[in-house]
Amino acid sequence: MQPMNLPGPKAKALIERDQKVISPSYPRGYPFVMDHGRGTEVWDVDGNRFLDFAAGIAVVTTGHSHPKIVKAIQDQAEKFIHISSDFYHENWIRLGEKLAEHAPWKEDTCSFMTNSGTESVEGAIKLARYHTQASHFIGFLGAFHGRTIGAVTFTASKANYKNGFFPLMNGVLHAPYPNPYRPLLARKPGMGDGETVVSYIEEELIGRLVPGKDVAGILIEPIQGEGGYLVPPDDFFPALRKLCDKYGILLIADEVQCGMGRTGKFWAIEHFGVEPDVITSAKGIASGMPLGALVAKKKVMNWPKGSHGNTYGGNPISCAASLATIQLIEDELMENTRVVGAYCKDGLFDLQKKHPSIGDVRGMGFMLGVEFVEDRESKAPAEKLRDDVVDFAFERGLLLLGCGKSVIRIAPPLSTSKSEVDDALKIIDESISLAEKKHSLG
Repeated sequence: MQPMNLPGPKAKALIERDQKVISPSYPRGYPFVMDHGRGTEVWDVDGNRFLDFAAGIAVVTTGHSHPKIVKAIQDQAEKFIHISSDFYHENWIRLGEKLAEHAPWKEDTCSFMTNSGTESVEGAIKLARYHTQASHFIGFLGAFHGRTIGAVTFTASKANYKNGFFPLMNGVLHAPYPNPYRPLLARKPGMGDGETVVSYIEEELIGRLVPGKDVAGILIEPIQGEGGYLVPPDDFFPALRKLCDKYGILLIADEVQCGMGRTGKFWAIEHFGVEPDVITSAKGIASGMPLGALVAKKKVMNWPKGSHGNTYGGNPISCAASLATIQLIEDELMENTRVVGAYCKDGLFDLQKKHPSIGDVRGMGFMLGVEFVEDRESKAPAEKLRDDVVDFAFERGLLLLGCGKSVIRIAPPLSTSKSEVDDALKIIDESISLAEKKHSLG
């Protein structure tokens, strides 16, 4: 496949203008300047077509500009665009009812609508402290929960996210995230990798650093996103839930990236057979409209009037987009994610047989990760090779994003078809071959 000459002249001119007036903090991976999109396809301002297997960081759940989402937005915009949280509107209430319907517990549920995943996490921190009257938290190495001061304290995927911003929030401890491919802890006798991590939390963090009664919550991604699309072993969450129950700690599931049907279930935590106490959501909740949600058991969300609020959370247009998104997830996209996601994963396993640089293929539904290594014996991360795979794929019409040290994430819209997966796999195959040749692998 012939690579495109990117960026084109229109894209190059816009990027030059961007660099003069937009914050340099944004981590732009490659020079893609979008013009329009439909489904899994997007076009840049120079007319070049791409398959979008990044989906705006797992945001565009229903595909770009799905007609039902567009109509929901238009219909609401014609009625009214904004009303503050001092008042009520039906879409907000309907969305709260829908989130309660999908809550992964058999208890009454309340939701607080936000503008983003980070804001949902910040709300969860406040709620946990208020409800438990405890001060400390436990997070996990490799985690990403956002970049505001509270959220970035939990974020532990890259040190540069914190560079220059100390001191951060007090009272946050970190444990290793259970990684079956490259575990940080040696297994304890009679325990699996997951139980070993929970034992570490109890013996080392609670046992040595902070009493369990002073821990308000454990914040965790059911499937870790930025850290490498890591799926914990089956023995982890049951042991973690038991630990939380023992010490009265809230289990907070950050479903910002892995929720909303992306793994083949509405919430990723449902794969592991445990009930959290609190969920944070955003990204795919409204197909690209800015919206997040803090969802909790009603007995947990017991803070009083005025203790938390915002201006734009629960925006009527965003709520309308979310209701249409959830309807599509229920009607067709969750099933498509299970079927086509499994088909895609099988294709990635086939590529692993062909390419020695692929150390691991993992994930669920359309949240799939491919980890590249220098060799399979040492498992040394092949970071530069991964970066080249992403760049070669971009030049051939496929948008990918990295995560972890040497992982690419496969996170297309949930509407993606098998034929689109086939086309993407061909580009990935060719891009890996080029990268392996460049780095003298294979």
